[in-house]
Amino acid sequence: MDIDVRPATGRFEDVATVVGTQRADAGACWCMSYRDSRVRNLDRPAYLRAECAERPGPGVLVYVDDEVAGWCSIAPRSTYRRLVHSRTIPDLDERDPWSAVCFVVRPGFRRQGLMHHLLAGAVAHAAASGAEVVEGYPVDVGPERVDVVAGYTGTVALFERAGFTRAAATTAHSGRRPRVLMRRELP
Repeated sequence: MDIDVRPATGRFEDVATVVGTQRADAGACWCMSYRDSRVRNLDRPAYLRAECAERPGPGVLVYVDDEVAGWCSIAPRSTYRRLVHSRTIPDLDERDPWSAVCFVVRPGFRRQGLMHHLLAGAVAHAAASGAEVVEGYPVDVGPERVDVVAGYTGTVALFERAGFTRAAATTAHSGRRPRVLMRRELP
């Protein structure tokens, strides 16, 4: 099995395969919840297409044997409207960290450890784009399995295995699970 993580720049069709919908009129996040939830559902694909046309792009994709299998939204925190105005996730310092806010792995590719590859690829993409620090806001589930509702955030254990440390508590929740601000300083 060949696993490769690539920036989403120039790969809108693959992003759409992972986060899009079958019907153009169907409501979906299109990974806009953090970027700008004011964008109407029907306008979200065009917005994300424009994001994929510009560097550094809106995130990274993981491929298994050249088939797109998953997505991680990673970009500077300042580009996520929801984080800029957050009352539940603190802003720790004057730097503009890159934020990994969403993970999606397509059915048929789950339970193969792809989130680890996505997070590693997201950190590498942020570093290549000049990031000083990367943040994530995963759920703290302890030894329990994460449910689908909260799973898009990743887990504290996933981030810890990728070299992140607990940087701050938050008052945010996902699927009734507390979220933690995790950070990793880049060289």
